[in-house]
Amino acid sequence: MKYHAIKPELFIENRKRFIKKLKPNSIAIFHAHPNLPENSDAQYSYKSNSDIIWLSGVVQEKTMVILYPDNLDKTYREVLVILRPNELLEKWEGHKLTKAEATAISGIQTVIFLDQLDALLQGWIHHAEYIYLDSNENDRLDTSIPRIDLLAVRDLMKRFPLHKYERAAVIMKELRAIKTRHEVAVMQEAVNITHKALLRVCKFIRPGVYEHEIEAEITHEFIRNRATRHAYGCILASGDRARILHYVENNQACKDGELILMDFGAEYGNYCADLTRTIPVNGKFSKRQKEIYDACLAVHHYAAKMLKPGITWLEITAAAEIEMNKQLLKIGLLNKTDIKNETPDNRACRKYFYHGLGHHLGIDVHDIGTRNTPIREGMVFTIEPGIYVEQEQIGIRIENNFWVSRNGNIDLFKGMPITTSEIEAVMKKK
Repeated sequence: MKYHAIKPELFIENRKRFIKKLKPNSIAIFHAHPNLPENSDAQYSYKSNSDIIWLSGVVQEKTMVILYPDNLDKTYREVLVILRPNELLEKWEGHKLTKAEATAISGIQTVIFLDQLDALLQGWIHHAEYIYLDSNENDRLDTSIPRIDLLAVRDLMKRFPLHKYERAAVIMKELRAIKTRHEVAVMQEAVNITHKALLRVCKFIRPGVYEHEIEAEITHEFIRNRATRHAYGCILASGDRARILHYVENNQACKDGELILMDFGAEYGNYCADLTRTIPVNGKFSKRQKEIYDACLAVHHYAAKMLKPGITWLEITAAAEIEMNKQLLKIGLLNKTDIKNETPDNRACRKYFYHGLGHHLGIDVHDIGTRNTPIREGMVFTIEPGIYVEQEQIGIRIENNFWVSRNGNIDLFKGMPITTSEIEAVMKKK
């Protein structure tokens, strides 16, 4: 790993939170993904099961976390399972964790090797009444693709058919949505690195620069500050390409007079940041660009003021759409007839603002959490309104990350350039 060691208290606290939600005499079993092969014997870049990361901080393939708080043998109430270090394997793939290293990361005192598990697991399960099994229940998951997480589920249910099975994902969706202060401290590091990258590219961008050159500058700043990787595919869309929401080609020249929409974030300590800024390639917003940008920023600020415990994300979105209508009317993109003819399910602003207002953020950039239940203290959301105008070949999106507090929220990107004057001032410092 490139990042500094995360204090194990983060994962110790997470496990305590999860265990409190279990039924009596329950065992919970979590499996990490294996390495996945590409076309030949090469492997895709590895990212572990998010629940394993949340519970242990360990990112090594084939890791398991087993929690059995009512185990009569106290030694095995928390167990971390890892691959046995192998001299030949390490010659090809590099270092594998020792037991001591795995304990230092996770705070789990009992660590066993994977080849020792079967002899122990059967006895634990025979004494347990409930078995909690983990599966990916992120609402954004593409379930049309065969799923590795279900292989272990099917195997255990076949081996032990008479037990009572429960979904660990139900508990995880509730708990992972609420970030502890330990988690937010790690997320803040990802945010800080992302902030540095934005300042770097604001001073770098000029007419004639290619989008991929900007991506290289961002990547440089990420890695030199110990980020693991980009949290998601970096979007650097100049000109009319900014209307493509997931534009990742990043291969065109940035032209004088255009805006460039930049959507990127660092992953640090397995937690994500998610930022969007739209800036002028030549360092100066035109009058019309500023007009549209300020309309988008007004909606951003409006939604941020609403974000607090008790309200639902759907209610914030509905109110933000009404505010977007007002802003688009003010700048001439909508008229009163457009608004009069809208329906609650199809607001007039959807012609120019055709994606969601934001999402949960955490270990996954689109983290798990609900949208139709009251927001709770500790949740982290992105707020990212956008305005996309085909006839003017302009796309503008503005995004920050917010940690919900008891009375409102804390902007994790506070102090970062966001107004047109702040952006222009930073861009002058070439």
